[in-house]
Amino acid sequence: MSFPKDFMWGVASAAHQIEGAYNEDGKGLNIWDVCAGIKGNTKYNETGKVACDHYHRVDEDIANMVKLGVRNYRFSISWARILPDGTGRINEKGLQFYSDLVDKLLANGIEPIVTLYHWDLPYELYKKGAWLNDDISEWFLEYTKVVVDALSDRVTYWITINEPQCVLGCGYYAGFHAPFEHANTRNLLHMGHNILLSHGKAAHYIRHNAKKKPMISFAPIGPSYIPENESPEAVEAARAKTFDIGGEGFAFSISYWSDPVYLGHYPEQLYELFGDLVPAYNKEEMELISEPLDFYATNIYYSNSTFRKDVYPENWYQGRPETDLGWAMSPEVMFWSTKFLYERYGKPIMISENGMAEHDWVCLDGKVHDTYRIDYTHRYLLEFERAWEEVGVPIMGYLHWSIMDNYEWSEGYDKRFGLIYVDYRTQQRIIKDSGYWYKEVMATNGDSLHAAQ
Repeated sequence: MSFPKDFMWGVASAAHQIEGAYNEDGKGLNIWDVCAGIKGNTKYNETGKVACDHYHRVDEDIANMVKLGVRNYRFSISWARILPDGTGRINEKGLQFYSDLVDKLLANGIEPIVTLYHWDLPYELYKKGAWLNDDISEWFLEYTKVVVDALSDRVTYWITINEPQCVLGCGYYAGFHAPFEHANTRNLLHMGHNILLSHGKAAHYIRHNAKKKPMISFAPIGPSYIPENESPEAVEAARAKTFDIGGEGFAFSISYWSDPVYLGHYPEQLYELFGDLVPAYNKEEMELISEPLDFYATNIYYSNSTFRKDVYPENWYQGRPETDLGWAMSPEVMFWSTKFLYERYGKPIMISENGMAEHDWVCLDGKVHDTYRIDYTHRYLLEFERAWEEVGVPIMGYLHWSIMDNYEWSEGYDKRFGLIYVDYRTQQRIIKDSGYWYKEVMATNGDSLHAAQ
């Protein structure tokens, strides 16, 4: 067994979670800068205003990537750092920060993978109605043009929007992410369509205007189900659940987002559930939304089959292995989810995020011995490899979430995902045992995964 020779090993991060410098060098405010400061929105009322101070420590952080042998680095760009008001005036210092970051990565043999939007909407655009305002797809296009025109001579890989499920579902349906609201179904469907149109316009611009031939995707997450056994009936039942719209919680589904993008239409189930509430669109809009993409980037952490005691009590048991966020240890999801996604959408699969949150600490020897993270990642990677070896899923890459501990949104700094430990009091970085283990995995193209078996 082996991974493809050109497999893309790497790590990932997001601007608001690591950069800090929330009001420096001309950056505008985003919705997290404002909403996380409102009492009760985040654990311990913590904000990302400093985070990992990556904005000032970028050289140190790249040096640590070099130590680990990182080949690919996915990062997001702060819209409000580029366009402080969301549109109009360009902040040249902000643009230069990312241009310099790309240059430094390339100088160290690291391929940049740029995410245009990772949940940090400029606050000035929120005040104008955010995703309910039909102008937002043009605002996003304006921002995309600035970034692509500046960086596409050096950047090949582009991801338009990270986890649209969380943009809409966490931010406006469940209300535990910024802007911490609860919209009605009509407005949720309206916002969802504008998010899709924003993606489509951005993808179209990148495709036709990037200076280097681009590779484009977006990065959905979504429910994934493991069959009870490998009988045809059980497999089809798991597949059906994986792509089910899910009723009022449609914003969290896979097919609501990926069917328009990859298949060119909304799922029929959406109309069965919501009828005339589904926004009308013209042919040109859907052609933009379904601008052809090069791969399917997906963030996978756990199987919904084992996620919640109240939903699947038969699969839940006291003491089950789970991460610090309560996400079940379910490595088989990497096999089944990628299999189902490839069979439905027909694109090479990149795991754009996978990792686990824990309460890490520095031991007496000054090191972080996170053996559980090593075991977790080991198991998930074997299942991803299995999808390639056993059923021929074209697996393209794996980006570990995250390169370093960071601001975990409404969880504040309580959950640690990193391969590198961050002491938030001093900003000291310590490479964890998992970081050194993953270094060997990357260096051997995954062969070391089998040496320990």
